[in-house]
Amino acid sequence: MRRIASGQDRERGAAAVLVALLMVVLLGFGALAVDVGLLYSEKAQLQNGADAGALGIAQACAKNTADPKCATTSPLAKELVDKNSLDSLSNVQSIALDVPNRKVTVTADPLEAGRADNDVSLYFAGVLGIDSSSVVAKSTVVWGSPSKGTTPFPLAISKCQVTTLLIDGSQQLIQSHGSNANDDCPTTSSGGDTPGGFGWLVQDPGKCGAYIDLDLNESGADTGNDGPTNCDAVLNQWAADINAGKNVIVLLPVFKSVSGTGSGTSYDVEAFAAFKVEGWKFAGSSTLPLTFRNRTEWAGTNACSGSCRGIIGRFITYTALSSDYELGPVTPYGATVVKLTS
Repeated sequence: MRRIASGQDRERGAAAVLVALLMVVLLGFGALAVDVGLLYSEKAQLQNGADAGALGIAQACAKNTADPKCATTSPLAKELVDKNSLDSLSNVQSIALDVPNRKVTVTADPLEAGRADNDVSLYFAGVLGIDSSSVVAKSTVVWGSPSKGTTPFPLAISKCQVTTLLIDGSQQLIQSHGSNANDDCPTTSSGGDTPGGFGWLVQDPGKCGAYIDLDLNESGADTGNDGPTNCDAVLNQWAADINAGKNVIVLLPVFKSVSGTGSGTSYDVEAFAAFKVEGWKFAGSSTLPLTFRNRTEWAGTNACSGSCRGIIGRFITYTALSSDYELGPVTPYGATVVKLTS
């Protein structure tokens, strides 16, 4: 007896066709998940490396533009890009260096063992006819000395305390009033403003620091010996860092002349200088540990006892990584900043 074919018999093999079609789709999604993830990781590594390379070259240029590391042939870029790669392999396509405008751009791409530059092998995408892909990362960094920005502590230091001969020199006591160790600095009686010491600046609302624009004169605040009471938290943090063996380095504005008196004082600020803080004595900072208000080891010319009020430390050559400042040409006061722009 002849068997009558059912509708289900006519659909035999359809599932296999669907599975075959779906496998292509699934492999496509595999390529998307695995290979795109691979490329994303490669891009992140390269970007970190390009950033590090550009920052390294900018730091070298900020210190000395004649340094071999400050060049389009600088080996520093390759070294830092490699260190940020998981397989320690990479390629620096180019180093674009513009010394007059204080800018460097590093462009990097991957280097895979046994393959040409910028040819990243893929896993699943090969099923779709895509065996490899390219990845490029670029980073631009500028350097210079700060021209605008907020100093973290509202002090302006006189130029006579920060001559280039004193950069990376010995420890100084800079008093808010009275005699200073540097004989070139003039002095005035208690209660006056002196270019030989420092001046309190008008603080930004609700902050300890003060915004500085080198193109503008900065007005003064209280001319007394007491430090700003809203800066106790900053000073306590400095004390904690020093106790922990950390360096406390702040960029402080340098003024070349002062006019007026009292709250009408005006400072002609010309640069920022890097100051390594080692101690202070401000009457208004009553919450500070006594050891940091009047340390017994400050002796000789740096002794600060009795009515003495001031800050103790040394001016240093220092390059900071910061996006908080607008930059201008490098000044002779030792403070430079490098920052990423793209």
